[in-house]
Amino acid sequence: MILGTSVFAAVLGAVVGSFLNACIYRLPRGLSLSHPKRSFCPACEKTIPWSENLPVVSWVLLRGRCSSCGVRIPFRYFLVELLTALLFMTVWQFYQSPLALVYWAFVSLLVAASFIDFEHFIIPDEITWGGTILGCLLSFAFPQMMHVSSGWLSGLRSIAGAVFGFLLLFSVVEVGKLAFGKIKHRFTPPEDFEWSKEGDKISLRIGEDTLDWMDIFSRESDKLTLEIEGSSRVDDREIIQEKIEFFHDRVFLKGELVPLANLLRMTGKAQSVLIPREAMGFGDVKFIACIGAFLGWQAVIFTIFSASIIGSLAGVAGLFLARDRAGMRLPFGPFLALGALIWLFGGWILADWYFAGIGNLGYFLEF
Repeated sequence: MILGTSVFAAVLGAVVGSFLNACIYRLPRGLSLSHPKRSFCPACEKTIPWSENLPVVSWVLLRGRCSSCGVRIPFRYFLVELLTALLFMTVWQFYQSPLALVYWAFVSLLVAASFIDFEHFIIPDEITWGGTILGCLLSFAFPQMMHVSSGWLSGLRSIAGAVFGFLLLFSVVEVGKLAFGKIKHRFTPPEDFEWSKEGDKISLRIGEDTLDWMDIFSRESDKLTLEIEGSSRVDDREIIQEKIEFFHDRVFLKGELVPLANLLRMTGKAQSVLIPREAMGFGDVKFIACIGAFLGWQAVIFTIFSASIIGSLAGVAGLFLARDRAGMRLPFGPFLALGALIWLFGGWILADWYFAGIGNLGYFLEF
C-alpha cells in the first residue's frame, strides 16, 4: 500500500512537472497559461499531441528532439518533470495527508521559481506574491503547518513568517546597496564606448564588453555614470561633457534630462564607468516571504543562512570553472529554494542540534 501511494505521488508529480514546464516557459515571457491550452513547440509552433507529451517518458522516446522540426528540446523539460516527481514522492513519505497536499503546492512553487530564476534572473509575482497569499490561506485551513491546533493562530503565524522574511531580507538588500551598491572601472588608456538602441533592446558597449540595459538597472534611482575624454557623438550632434549620467529611461545631456526614447546612438571615449549593482534582486525578497508563509519564521532564518552558505560555495566553484569571471552571475532564488527544501525534509533537526549548544536560544527557536 505504501509503495502504491508513493508511486502515485511520483506519477502525479511528473504530471504537475509537465505543467510547471509550461509555467517556466510562459510566465517570464508574458504568455498566457490558458491560450493556447495545449503545449506547443517554441521553434515550429506545432501543437504537441498527447502521445508526445507524456511526462518524463516522451522526452526519452523522442531523444530530446521535436518530432516535427527536429529542434532539440532542452534537457530542462525532462529534469523538471523528474525532479517534481521525486519531490512529490518524498513529501508524501515525510508527511502524507493532509499536509502532503499543502507541501506539494509549495515544492511546485519552489521548482518553478528556481528554474525561471536560473534562466531569466527573475521570479514572477505570480509565484512570489501568489505563493505568499496561498501559504497564508492554507495555514488557516491546516494549522498543522505551523504546529498548532488553532487555525487562527496558525494563520497569524504564517502571516508573521511572511512579514518577518520580507523585512529581514529587505534590510539585507538595503544594507548591501549602501555598502556595495556601486562598482567603478577605470580605463587607461580610455576605451571606446557605444550606447545604442534597436527597437526595444538597449545595450552599452565599452571596449570589448557589452552590457544589456535591463541587467544594469534594478531601481528607479539607479544611475550609471560615464567619465568622458573629449567630446561625444549623440545621434547627429557633438557634445562636450565631462560626465554623462544615465538612468534606466533618461540621460543628462547639457544640463537637461533627455528621454532615451528620443535617442538612437551615442559614442565616445570613456575614462571610467560607475555601475549600480544589487546584492540580490527584489524577487528574492518576495520569494522569502512566500517561504515564510508556508514554513514559519524559524524556517526563514534557516533558509537564508543555509542558502548563503551553499550560494557562497557555488560562487567559489563558479570562479574556478567559469571562462568569463567578470560576467558571472548567480541567481539567489534557487539557493533559497534549496534551503527551504532542507528545512522541509528535516532541517529543523539540524537547527535544534545546533542551537541546543547555545542554551536558552534553542528553546526560543522551538516551534
